[in-house]
Amino acid sequence: MEASERRLIEDYLPVLGISAECTREKLGGHYLSQGQPRNLHLWWARRPLAAARAAVYATLVPAPATDAQRKSLDVFLKELCRWDKDRIARLDEARRQILEAAGGRPPKILDPFAGGGAIPLEALRLGCDATALELNPVAYLIELCTLVYPQQFGARLRDELARWGTRVIERVRAEVGDLYPRIPDAAGKGRARRPARQLDWEGKEAEPDGLTPIAYLWTRTVPCPNPVQRTHVVPLVRQTWLVRKKGRYVALRVIPDRQAMQVRFEVVSATSEGGLGFDPAAFSKRGEATCPLCNTAVSSEYVKQQGKTGRMGRQLMAVVAWRPDGRGKVYLEPDRALVPDDGDVLRRVEKLCAETGLTPPDEPIQDQDTMNIKVPLYGLTRFRDLFTPRQLLTLLTFVKHIRRAHEEMVGAGVDAELARAVATYLALILDRVVDRSTSLCHWDWSWEGTSNTYARQALPMVWDFSETNPFGGSSGDAAEFLRHALLVIDHCAAAGRPARVDRGSATRLPYADATFDAGGTDPPYYDNISYADLSDFFYVWLKRSVGHLYPEHFTGELTPKRAEIVAVPYRHGDDKARARRAYEALMEEALRECRRVLKPAAPLVAVYAHKTTAGWATLIKALRQAGFVVTEAWPLDTEMPDRVGQMQTAHLASSIFIVARRREGDDTTGDYLHRVRPRLQAIVAERVRTLFGLGISGSDLVIAAVGAGLRAYTEYARVELPNGDELDEEAFLDEVQREVLEVVLAQVMRVDRAGVGAVDRPTRFYVLARYEYGEAAVDFGEANILAKGLGVELDGPGGLSERPAPLVRKVKDTVALLDYTARGADEALGLPRDGAPPRLIDVLHRLLWLVEHTPAKVGEFLAAAQPDGGQLRLVAQALAGQPLGRAAGRGDGPAERTREQQALDRLLASWRPVVEETLFTRGGRP
Repeated sequence: MEASERRLIEDYLPVLGISAECTREKLGGHYLSQGQPRNLHLWWARRPLAAARAAVYATLVPAPATDAQRKSLDVFLKELCRWDKDRIARLDEARRQILEAAGGRPPKILDPFAGGGAIPLEALRLGCDATALELNPVAYLIELCTLVYPQQFGARLRDELARWGTRVIERVRAEVGDLYPRIPDAAGKGRARRPARQLDWEGKEAEPDGLTPIAYLWTRTVPCPNPVQRTHVVPLVRQTWLVRKKGRYVALRVIPDRQAMQVRFEVVSATSEGGLGFDPAAFSKRGEATCPLCNTAVSSEYVKQQGKTGRMGRQLMAVVAWRPDGRGKVYLEPDRALVPDDGDVLRRVEKLCAETGLTPPDEPIQDQDTMNIKVPLYGLTRFRDLFTPRQLLTLLTFVKHIRRAHEEMVGAGVDAELARAVATYLALILDRVVDRSTSLCHWDWSWEGTSNTYARQALPMVWDFSETNPFGGSSGDAAEFLRHALLVIDHCAAAGRPARVDRGSATRLPYADATFDAGGTDPPYYDNISYADLSDFFYVWLKRSVGHLYPEHFTGELTPKRAEIVAVPYRHGDDKARARRAYEALMEEALRECRRVLKPAAPLVAVYAHKTTAGWATLIKALRQAGFVVTEAWPLDTEMPDRVGQMQTAHLASSIFIVARRREGDDTTGDYLHRVRPRLQAIVAERVRTLFGLGISGSDLVIAAVGAGLRAYTEYARVELPNGDELDEEAFLDEVQREVLEVVLAQVMRVDRAGVGAVDRPTRFYVLARYEYGEAAVDFGEANILAKGLGVELDGPGGLSERPAPLVRKVKDTVALLDYTARGADEALGLPRDGAPPRLIDVLHRLLWLVEHTPAKVGEFLAAAQPDGGQLRLVAQALAGQPLGRAAGRGDGPAERTREQQALDRLLASWRPVVEETLFTRGGRP
C-alpha cells in the first residue's frame, strides 16, 4: 500500500477528545434538544453520533504527511465531533476535504449491519452517498425514519406529524382518559371515602383537589404458602423507596394488619434516611420473601409455580400525582386512587377488538434464553402478559387511531408515501409509550420517574412496577414523545440527501461488485445479545399499527431469527460449539460479501466491544478468512456509566474501531517464529510508544495494542508453528496479549524485557493491574483475562484471591486489589514459604507497613526475607509512577496520590538507609 493511500484512521486519532465528546453526548444535556435519533426509538448498543462522525471522516481523508498536518487534523477532528453553534462551518469544511480526497465525487459508504443508523446518518451529514442494510424489521423502520423520510419530505413531514400526532393523542385520551381519573378531594366529591394521608416530597400535607395521577405503583402478590392460613396474599415487594435525595427521603412503610389479614402501605417522609425509622430496601430478594402477616417463608420456586398456574396477582402500593399548581409531585396512599375494575377493562378490550379486527399481542415470548429473558419462568409467556388490562386497552386504542389517521390522510389527498411516513412515526411514538407501559417498568427514586421496560438489554422479572399515565405529563407521556419525534425530523432532515435503506441479510448483499468506497459497521458481537429476541417486544406492536403498510416486512409472527448472526445455543440444540460454528460461518460469509462489494483499496471499519477472548477470536477469524488484513485499532469511549456504582468501577467502556483492508491473494502462509512474531513485536512496541505519547493508558492502551498486533497475523491466510501446525486465532490472541503486557510492563517499570522477566508473575500482575485499574474494583472476567495473560490465576487453588496471602479480594463478580494497609499486618507476609522465595509485592507491602507502624522491625524482616534490593526498588518505583495515579487507569488525567503511593514516596526518599544499608549489613542483595 502506498503511503498516499493510507487514511487518517490508519495513522492517528485523537481518541481522548473524541471519547470526551461521546460521553457528553451519552449523558444528554443539550443534546436532548438537538433531536438526537436515540430519542425517537430504542435500539440497543447505538453508538454516539460523535464516534460515528469521527470514524467516517477519518476513514475518508488521507493520512497526514507531516507532523504539522497531524496537529492540524487533531484540532479539526476534535472540533468536528463537538456539537455547538460553529458546527455548520466545520461540517462544510469536512465535506470539502472528503470530496477533494474522493476526486470530486461523493464517496459511497456501506453499513451492512445498520441497526440504529448512526454510521449512515453521519455519512450523509459528511456529504456521502450512504447505503444501509438491516435484517431486523424494527431497525429497518427506525432507519427509514432517520435516513430517508426526514430528508425526503423535510418540513412537510414535520407539519403533518405535528397535526396528526396531536389529533391521535387527543382521540385516544377522549376514549380511554377515564381510566386515569384525576384524584378527588378528601371528601370524595360526594362519595363516602375515608380521607387518606397525603404527603408531598417535602413531607407536608398536600391539598388533594385536582391532582393528576402520573404513576400507579404496584407490587406483585402470591397466595401465602402457610398451610393453616391460605386466605391471604403475600406482597413480593422488593423495596419501597419513592424519593432518595439529600434532604428528601420518602418511602412506603409496610403495615401488616393481622385482624384483616392484609398488608397496607403508608407514605412516610423524612429529611434524613435514618429519620424514616425503617429500611425501605429490606424486603424480598431474588423472589425470596417472607409473609409480613404470618412470617412464612416464600421461596422463589414457589413464586414461579404460582405464576405459572395463574395465581400471581398485584396490589396497589401508592399513587404519584402532579400538584395542580405545578409545584411538584404528591405521593398518595393507595386508597386515594380510583382504579378501574380489571374485568370491566377487559370487556372493553374485547369490544374494541371485535369492532376493529385487532387482537391483543398473543405472540409467545422466547423462553429458551434464560440469560436475558426471565419472565416466562414466572408464567408471563405471551407479550400480552406484560401489560395490565388498563395498559392493554390504552395501547390497542392507540393502534386503532393510528390506523384510522392513515386512512383519513389518504382520503384527504395526502401523498401516499408521506402518509405512510407519518403513520410510521406515529407507530414509533407508540413504541416509546409501550416501552414505559408494562408491568416490568419500575419507579426510579433517583429522578422520580418511571423507567422504561428495557432499562437494560433484558426482560427480567420485576416485583414492584410503575404503571404510567400516558397523558400525565411525566415519564411515559405520549405528547412528550411526539415532541421528541419532531425534533428528530429537524435534526435528520439537515443531514442532506436520503440514504438508500434496504432490508435483507448481510450474507447476501444486493449490490454489484466493487461498488463502495468504504465500509463502516457495528457487527453483531458473538453471543452478546440476540436483538431479534429483544425486538419481538416492539415488532408485535408495529405489526398491529403499521404492519399492513409494510406487508413484505411484517409477514412473520415474530422477527426473523434464522439468518441472525449471533451465537445463541438454544437455536442449535443447546450446543455451544454448534452455535459458535454457525456464528463464525455467517460472519465470515457476511464479511466476504463486504469484501466483494468494496473497491480494492476501500477500507472497512468495524466497531467491536466484546470483552471475551472467544468473542475477539471469532471476529478476527472471520475477517482473516474473508480476506481482510487488520491494519489498525483505536479505542473510543462510547458507553455511558448508567449507575452510581459503575462510576467507581473500572470497566471496559471502550469500543474498538478495527480498521481492515483487503488482503490480495489467499495462498500466503506465514512462519510464526521467523516472520510473524518479529513483525508482531515491532508493531506492539511502536503502538505502545505511540499510545503512551497520546496520553492513553490502562485497558484502552492494552486493548488497542492487541488490536494493532493483529496486523502481523491477519497479513497471512495461514500462520504455521515450527512443527507445521496452524496457529489458531485464540492461541495468537494469547500470544499478542502476552507480548503487549510485557511491553507495557517494560514501559511502566522503565526497564528492558529482561528486567521484566526477573520479576515474579504475581508482582507483575499487581503492577499492571494498578496501572490499568488504579484503586477501582473491576469486573472479574476482565481482570482474569489480564491475570491469565501474565500466567497467573485469580481464583481457585493457588489463585491470587486465596489465602494465606490474598493479593485481590473477590466480591461476587468483581475483584479489587489489596494494598499494603490491608495486607501488611500479616507477620508471615513476605517471608520464604516451603523453601520458595517470597513474592516481591509481598515483601514490599510488609515493608511499607513496618516502616509506617514498627520501623524497628524493618532490619529483622529484610534479613529474613532476603529480597533482591534492585528488583524491589524497581517494583516500588513502578507502583509510585505517575501513570498509576490516573483515575481507574483510564488515562483521564492525574488524580490524587493514593495512600499506597504516598507511602511509596516516603520509602523511596529514604531507600538507601532503610533498605540498601540494611540489606548490605545483613548479607542481602542491595
